[in-house]
Amino acid sequence: MPLRESLASYFGFEEHGTDLRTEVLAGVTTFLTMSYIVVVNPSILAGIPGEKPGIVVSGYGPGEVQSMLAVVTIVAAATATLIMALYANRPFGQAPGLGLNAFFAFTVVGALGIPWQTALAAVVVEGVVFIVLTAVGAREYVIRAFPEPVKFAVGTGIGLFLTIIGLQAMNIVTADPATLVTLGPVASDPVAIVSVVGLFLTLALYARGLRGSIVLGILATAALGWGVATAGLVGGDAAGRLVAGGAGATYDITPLAGAFVVGLADIEAFTFALVVFTFFFVDFFDTAGTLTGVSQIAGFLDENGNLPDIDRPLMADAVGTTVGGMLGTSTVTTYIESASGVEEGGRTGMTALVVALLFLASLAAVPLAAAIPLYASHIALVVIGVVMLSNVVDIAWDDLSYAIPAGMTILVMPFTYSIATGIAAGIVTFPIVKAARGEWSDIRLGHWTLAAAFVLYYVVRTRTLA
Repeated sequence: MPLRESLASYFGFEEHGTDLRTEVLAGVTTFLTMSYIVVVNPSILAGIPGEKPGIVVSGYGPGEVQSMLAVVTIVAAATATLIMALYANRPFGQAPGLGLNAFFAFTVVGALGIPWQTALAAVVVEGVVFIVLTAVGAREYVIRAFPEPVKFAVGTGIGLFLTIIGLQAMNIVTADPATLVTLGPVASDPVAIVSVVGLFLTLALYARGLRGSIVLGILATAALGWGVATAGLVGGDAAGRLVAGGAGATYDITPLAGAFVVGLADIEAFTFALVVFTFFFVDFFDTAGTLTGVSQIAGFLDENGNLPDIDRPLMADAVGTTVGGMLGTSTVTTYIESASGVEEGGRTGMTALVVALLFLASLAAVPLAAAIPLYASHIALVVIGVVMLSNVVDIAWDDLSYAIPAGMTILVMPFTYSIATGIAAGIVTFPIVKAARGEWSDIRLGHWTLAAAFVLYYVVRTRTLA
């Protein structure tokens, strides 16, 4: 049987009203819209001693660590998306998610002071928990255990969190002793000037719906910075900050692969449980929400608005997360950018197969990850952060029992630089507000249990910090 016919039979082209050409085009489209993660994920996770928290490997420079992380990002994305293609037969692309990688680097490793190996162990544990819960069909139970307004608010809160991280890296937002943050020297600092130009360019390309607009914006910004420095328009330290420095690329990921095993031996139960909980919460609901949203566009939902066999794509996500954590990256999730491929007509796992193969092909571009300056790569955080603010429309703002927990979740995340603390604020607030309004039937035992656990954790932690 010819290859074309074999693919058509395996993926069910006729059943889904599609063909090979359409599926391939859809896969290319999805890959172009999410390929920025190959550069952005390493730039977020890699630590720079004295400058930013993250993964720091003794004996290796930041550039080398970034290239290791680029390889791991590609392998994790390809693995998860391949399972999505061959097991779930859905046109969804997967990769390490924005938001949780920032939580990993800035909150877990930075603010909490947890070794990056232990943070990877938390990712692996979360992935295993996800696999088990998916395998036993506990999805509905998990969904009922968490307050609805918090689930709807997390995306917007993460968007604000990503945006402030990106603006800081671009020197557009800086620290201020009086107001905590303020506008940076956008008219005098070369990094800020180049960043502003690059950001506006990327936003314009994205608004026009250009495929790969974020990648093009990052590359154009990096090229502009290199051009300014090379032309001698600025000198000294300013020129050095416009270009990426450090050692070249490496494909050797042995310093990262398996590092989670070391992390398992260095666990503080309370904090480790919080990190695992946060990884799981965001991963589960982000994936479930994205699957439902993209499936609605594709016409996959049944008459009750549910995605048939949703446990299969959830399992692809869970396995991808586990493999990624074992190799050395943060949580894998389903990308909302998959909608771009669906809009091109992608309806089967063939679309995801093309995405997976293109990720593997992008291994050739690993040296690029170490050559992109931090300010250029973080443009993606601001663009995606702005887009994620659209999730706020799903919240019932006219109902205070929803508005208050949702508002607390959204506001506390960026102000405390922690996704976990934002989630905790919403979860603790929800049963209190519901009880105050006499809406006892909406409160479950799980709501009170989670709220009490968070209160206990933060009492213990803040007293320790004091």
